Amino acid sequence: MKLLYEFIPRLDFVSSAAKVEDLVDGWNITDSAGGAPAPSGTAVACVLKQIYPDKIAIPMLITNYKGTVEIGSVALAAEAMGVEGMLPDPGDPPRYGSLIRPFEDGSFELISDPDKILEYRRSTGPAEGVRDFIRNTVKVNNVKFGCLLTARVPAESAIKRIQDSWDFCFFLRLEEASVPKLKEIAAECKRLGKPIYPYFVVGTEKNQKTLQRIGWPASTTMDRAEEFLADLEGVVDGIIPTCLGDAAGDMELLERIQKFRT
Repeated sequence: MKLLYEFIPRLDFVSSAAKVEDLVDGWNITDSAGGAPAPSGTAVACVLKQIYPDKIAIPMLITNYKGTVEIGSVALAAEAMGVEGMLPDPGDPPRYGSLIRPFEDGSFELISDPDKILEYRRSTGPAEGVRDFIRNTVKVNNVKFGCLLTARVPAESAIKRIQDSWDFCFFLRLEEASVPKLKEIAAECKRLGKPIYPYFVVGTEKNQKTLQRIGWPASTTMDRAEEFLADLEGVVDGIIPTCLGDAAGDMELLERIQKFRT
């Protein structure tokens, strides 16, 4: 089981990565999470890949803040630096300016109406269009592209999505109740030869407000983390462990789950 640590880059991201390098197999890197400017997910992935060539780097590719030229540019940078994969997703509305909706043909539109923004964010087609634009128009050949699956939708819908031209997937909202759904989806991923990595969100005293703000359930508590993961051995290819901003919790969690690394 690979540990792809959820990495929220700040100005000190190089030193932050060094603190966990021996505890992880790679990083899932956020891309201006929440719509606020932060070091680019792809730029950070390229730097980490240069420093740690044997580690996996998979940045988010949040498209709400990027025109199609920028989308193609960062994908080409990832290709040049050997970044393993990217995960395109509309993401949160930008804190500044209008939301940008890209299309597969390279065109885009600006959206400012709140109802249209909500409708757009709830759709999945934008990610498929971005993926195909990068592959077919920009001609990025080696970077793998993944999609986000969620426990909110029926397993049949998630399976139908991963059966499309995606190379891998991340799974959101893992908790005790959604484990059967994850196992059903993971079985199809295994049949297709496509890796699946669920977000493994551990609740702590310090991150309760963050969990409430973003509306995510905790997968489990720190005390039950190892028991929970034992049930996923052989089911998933890896996990994305996070305590959502609780840095001390992250370190404790990573140390606790080392025995699951393969």
